[in-house]
Amino acid sequence: MKKFYSFILLLGVLVCASNLNAQNMSDMRLNEVLVTNTEGFEDDYGYRSGWIELFNTSYGTVDIAGCYLSTDPNNLTMYRIPKGDVLTKVQPRQHILFWADGIANRGTFHLGFTLDGANEIIFTAADGRTIIDRVKFPALEPNKSYGRKMDGEGSASELGTFYTSYRKSKIDAAAKADKTTKFGWINMDNPTPSTNNATLDGESKSAVMSQVDPNGIFLTLTAMSVTFLALAILFFVFKQIGKFHIRKKSENAVKAMEGTSRKEKADTSGQVSAETYAAISMAIHLFMQDNEAHDVEYTILTINKVSKSYSPWSSKIYTLRETPQLKK
Repeated sequence: MKKFYSFILLLGVLVCASNLNAQNMSDMRLNEVLVTNTEGFEDDYGYRSGWIELFNTSYGTVDIAGCYLSTDPNNLTMYRIPKGDVLTKVQPRQHILFWADGIANRGTFHLGFTLDGANEIIFTAADGRTIIDRVKFPALEPNKSYGRKMDGEGSASELGTFYTSYRKSKIDAAAKADKTTKFGWINMDNPTPSTNNATLDGESKSAVMSQVDPNGIFLTLTAMSVTFLALAILFFVFKQIGKFHIRKKSENAVKAMEGTSRKEKADTSGQVSAETYAAISMAIHLFMQDNEAHDVEYTILTINKVSKSYSPWSSKIYTLRETPQLKK
């Protein structure tokens, strides 16, 4: 029975670990794709080729080693991302770029296929079956890319990644203004490999507040409300603490008085009362009278004459030094 429970526990741990790994992988998104590259970004070898960009939407590091990239829905394992390369660990909210040059022996980030004639990119988990993200892209002009308006947000398919966080309204507005696809992708005239597709800079909070509250009345009321609320909370807390200590002090005083009274009772229980001593004394007195017992008394006084005429206790001669005798 113990072995059975141990097996169930081990199985649960393995399932949780696999779910955690899958959850980390699910944070990755296909973010941008460029098919024909003749004037743009170059790889480490100085060559230009199409590329695929992934984006880590989470706030934790995700290791994509062992995952797959493909352009064929019938073959999800066209290129396996090698393990053992520390660069496959994508930092929080960062991008990673794969070159679709068809020369896999150039390194981890060089795919074994090209994007010529392709119209879809599929990112698959390490099991080779679970599709994490996919995007179908239209025919692109040279040096033009197809990417998300906001990094990691939206999807190019209703069956893909849905909107996340509070940016849905922003994506909808961007889609209307820039004629993007319904789910947040856009044809980009200026590709942005390994960087944000849209800048996140905007008006500072102080600038927005100066427009909303030019006279500072709202800020003043807010500050005063927060201050008085904090003081009220502190007053309540300190008052309760004071009551607690007063009650505790009273309880300790009562316990001390009870302990003292108990101690006095315990001390007097072992003492002999005065009445007992009086009774004993009376009994001894009566006993002595009945037996006529009394002390032996002598009436003879002896007076001895002192040989010296002075009182020795006041004599000073014993305190003087003797005169040395000179021997001749």
